[in-house]
This record gives sequence, C-alpha cells and structure tokens, in this order.
Amino acid sequence: MISQNTIQQILNRIDIVEIVGSFVKLKKRGANYLGLCPFHNEKSPSFTVSGSKEIYKCFGCGKSGNTINFLMEHEKYSYVEALRWLAQKYGVEIEEREVSPEVKAQQQLADSLFIINNFARDYFVQTMFDTEEGQNVGLSYFEERGFSEEIVRKFQLGYSLDKRDAFVKAAQAKGYNQEYLLKTGLIAIRNELPQDNYRGRVIFPIHNQSGKVLGFGARILVKSDRAPKYINSPENDIYVKSKVLYGTYFARHSIDRLDECLLVEGYTDVISLHQAGIENVVASSGTSLTTDQLRLIKKYTNNLTILYDGDNAGVKAALRGLDMAIEEGLNVKLALIPDKEDPDSYVRKIGAEAFRNFIAENKQDFILFKLQVSLREAGNDPTKKSQLVNEIAETISRIDKVEDFTKQQDYIRQCSQLLKIDEQGMVTLVNKYIRDRLIKQQQQQNKKQQEQSSEEGPSPEEMYPEYFEDGSPIDSGDNLFNRDEKQERELVKILLRFGDKPFSEEENNTVADYIFHLPYDFESLADSEIVKKILREYKVKYDEGQLLDKKWFLYHQDDDIARNVAQILEDKEADLSANWKERFEISTVYGDNAYLKDTISTTNYLMLRKIKKLIVENQQEMEKAEDLDAQLKCVEMHQHLKQLEVALTQEIGTVIFK
Repeated sequence: MISQNTIQQILNRIDIVEIVGSFVKLKKRGANYLGLCPFHNEKSPSFTVSGSKEIYKCFGCGKSGNTINFLMEHEKYSYVEALRWLAQKYGVEIEEREVSPEVKAQQQLADSLFIINNFARDYFVQTMFDTEEGQNVGLSYFEERGFSEEIVRKFQLGYSLDKRDAFVKAAQAKGYNQEYLLKTGLIAIRNELPQDNYRGRVIFPIHNQSGKVLGFGARILVKSDRAPKYINSPENDIYVKSKVLYGTYFARHSIDRLDECLLVEGYTDVISLHQAGIENVVASSGTSLTTDQLRLIKKYTNNLTILYDGDNAGVKAALRGLDMAIEEGLNVKLALIPDKEDPDSYVRKIGAEAFRNFIAENKQDFILFKLQVSLREAGNDPTKKSQLVNEIAETISRIDKVEDFTKQQDYIRQCSQLLKIDEQGMVTLVNKYIRDRLIKQQQQQNKKQQEQSSEEGPSPEEMYPEYFEDGSPIDSGDNLFNRDEKQERELVKILLRFGDKPFSEEENNTVADYIFHLPYDFESLADSEIVKKILREYKVKYDEGQLLDKKWFLYHQDDDIARNVAQILEDKEADLSANWKERFEISTVYGDNAYLKDTISTTNYLMLRKIKKLIVENQQEMEKAEDLDAQLKCVEMHQHLKQLEVALTQEIGTVIFK
C-alpha cells in the first residue's frame, strides 16, 4: 500500500487546473476556469474548475469531484492507479506502507510480471519491425489483413521469431527470473530446457483499462494439426481472463462519449473496426461473457450491442450472456453480421459508414431475438414451448429496477403475443420468478439484518419528531431528517475549514479542541452515515495529535467520502442555520471571518437536538411506568433534561417558546 507520507506529498503538489486542463481545454472565467464537459456532449461550456476549492463541477450533467476523482472518472483508474499517475507526473517517489510479508510478496510478484510483460511487448514489436523474418512473416501477415502500420503500432502488435529460444536468451540477458517467465506463459520447459512458447506467431498484447500489459494472445501463421491456432497467456496474479475484455484501453473514451459499447469475438475484429474509425468496440476473445466483464462495460455505458457472426455458433454464443447482462442493468441489443462474414471482413467489404448504418438499422432487441430463435427451435413441441415460456418469464423477471417497469411491461406484452399465451398469465409467471428470487435474497440477508437490528436503535423518524413546548411538531410537512443532516454536514465543513484555527485565546485552544471537549460525542449524535465516517476518522487522528485538513478527505480513498466532502465544501451556507435563527432567535453569520459563531451555532443545535430526543424518550418511558417510583424517576430525569436545555439555550441567548 502507498504510505500516507507519499499520499500527502502528492496532495501537496496537486494543481487541479493543471491536471484537468491536460484533458479539457479550459478558459479563465473570473476566479474559476470553464470548459466543455468531458463526461457528456455539450455545445456551451458548463464545466467549471475551482483552483481555490480544488474541485470541479459540471452544471449540465451534475458530475463533480476532485483531481483524483476526475482521473478515476475520466481515465477509469482505481484510486491507487490515480495516485501512481500523479506521483509519476510530479516526480514523487512512492513509499510503500508496511504490509504483511504475504501481501508484500504478492505486490512484488505482480510488479515483476508487469515488468516482464512490458519487456516482452517491446521485444516482439522490435522483432517484427527490425528483423528480416519479422518483416517478411509477421508484418506481411498484418499487411495482408489490411492493417496499416499506424494501427499495428497503436495496438503494439508484434512477432516472435520461429526459433527455439530467441526470446529466452533475450530475457535471460536482462536477468529476468525464470519462474516468473514461466508464470507469464512466455516460455515453457521442454526436454528440461526453457524454450520460447510463442515462436513463429504474431503477438497481440492484452491491456488492462489503464494500458498495462496483462498478457498476450499469439496466433500461428501456418496450418498445423498439432498446434492450436491461438495460444493465450495462462491465468496468473495479474491476468484473469474472465475480468478482461480485449481493447478496453483503446475503446474506453469512445464508449464513454458515444454511450454505447460494441462487443465482438476476436482481436482482429477490434483492430479492423478501430482502423475504420469505429473505436467503441471490445472483444470477449471467443469466451462466454462473465459478470466481471459486463460490469467492466457498465463502468462506461449502459448500452451494449453485440456483433456476432450470423452462423448458428455465433447465435448461440450471443445468447449465453443474456440473463447476466439483463441482471446487470444493461440495455442489450444484437446485430448479426451476414453469413460467411465477420466484423473484420464485413467492415472492409462495405466501409465504415455503411457498417455503422448496418448496425443502426439491424440491431435487434436481445430478449425478442432470443424468443424468436427459441420458437423456431421448439417448433410444435408443447414440452419445449412450455420450457421456453418459463425461460422467457425468468429472463423478463430480471428487469427489476423501478425505472424499468414500463420496459418490463412492454416485454410481457410482446412476448405474450409471440408465444400466443394469455398476457395476464405471463404477468403472473414473471411475478412468481421475481418473488422467488426476492425470497431467496431475503433469506440470505435475514441473518445480517437481525445482527444489525440488535446493534442499531430506531431511525430518527421512528424515535421522535422534535417538539416545541406546546407539543406541536416543528415545521409540519418539512423533512426533519434532511434539515438535521444539513447541520451535521455543516459541522464537518467547520472542522475541515477551521479545525486548526484559534477558538479562545484565553484557553489557548482550537476549534477542534472546543468541539471535541464538549460533553457530547458528535459522531454518535449524527444520523448521516457519511458524517459519522468523517467525524470518526477526524477524531482518531485528533486523539493522535494530528489535525486533518480538507485535502485529507477531499482526496480520500473512499470515493463516497471524497464526493460528499466536495459537495459539503461547495455549499455556500447551511440552509438550516437560517431556520435556526428564525426559530430560536440566534444570530448566525456566514463566511470565513465568522467561524466562531458558526461553530457555536452548529454545535449547540446538535446538542439541543439530542436533549430534545431524550426528553421525548423520557416522556414515552413515563407513559409506560407501572409504579410511582418509576414515574418519579422519569419526572426527575425530565427536570434534569429541561435544566440542560435552559442552560444551553440561555448561554447563546435562545428564547424558549412557551
């Protein structure tokens, strides 16, 4: 893991305008910078970057965040990958945090495999372009396929010499560990000697979404009954085939921009379409789609169009991932390439524009396509038709998002017509599958919910509302929880912006000192889980003698924390504070120079809220009391709580309503 010291060095160097400006053309507009949003298509700029607040926000699509969040969103990096990218840009040497020997060994192994793969990629590229055999065999093959040198270099295609140990010797000369070379699949042991595994083959590097080489696909160029057409890297610590789609690194921006992913079967299909200018395409490499691959697509778009050969094998391959894709919430279409063609040959045959038009005009709804194909196979067999009805009903039942209700009803209507069955009967069957799945999920969750319910009290809405002295609810019809949460978030903003500022010169304490020495635990007072998380982490570091600033949370590894802090710091003022003044006649002032009054106002609001909750709870206990002693204890508690309330409100001049 990257050490906190390294992370802090990176955060100290970050310039959000510089980083975002390397991806988006920005123009200065007042104190901020303005540009066209990279996350949605727009003609008028609504994407704003604030250097002082270190956040970006698009007022068109609503996306916002910090520098690291931008890299994660735009480049689809993980948090750690974004940090490493920034470290490299700013020349920060990465210091790894102390981890267990097992974890450290895994990290070192993964790093070693990436280094070897990078060396192998460069070796195969150089071999193809700089050797006679590479040019005559490898490069000639790609030229015959119609690939330009530009596209060959873009995808880093290469060639392995048809010699027993040419690569082995090159790797040994670099001192690479033989055990690691075997793990990558680049070499194999035959007759007790290391030999090149891909000799005489063209090489297709397989990249992850950030461009690192995970493994290779190697295609043989001569017909052979003994050797497979393709050899792929074996699965290892960095390459898991079920989690990878070929071409993702080169397609990610286009998929994001066009809001559609085209899925094909093979490497050359991807490369041909890219060369034709159709770049929103990835390949499953001939395997059945997996949940991890579908979720990888969903990071970029909800719209998946599968392009497969029109033969029977292609049709069956297309249908295998249907239910998983539907369950992941993807809108799935299918376009079958004409028989005896594949995307590679067809785009070269008809050209890019005609290919785009063909896809647009011929893509079919996946569920209806599956039904039509299955109906043809079932024929007049009543058993097969009954089985088909159940299969289609189960597939439709997986469309379970509220916003997709209309889509689900349309499928029920259309499928009922095609199957020639009663529509209400199909509705009943779909609901049965939904109910069965929900029951199964509920059974799995029951144990966890029971454990949680024993630890958590009732929700604020269940436990109270807050009452004035006359018993009438505050702001009837208003959302009490939302209003309270705004004040909780205001407390977070005060700590992040002013925690290290002086609160009292006489006592020589800071704002954080004042807050954490009040007789209430604000983490336990908070209803918002995200506020609880932030306060908990801030308090832990405070107890260790460290005051965290806004950068710590603005660039937090927990994306939920980072996004919420960006929103909290973006707020001009807490709406609740104005209501606080109106209801309790407390004068509140906003702005950097009024943080003392803001601190007192916010903390007192939260403490008073807690006291009022306790008063309501005590009143409920009094009603349940069965004897005089219990009632007297409740009366004493009520008096004590009212004294606390009066003392607190008098301290800040609040008028208690009678």
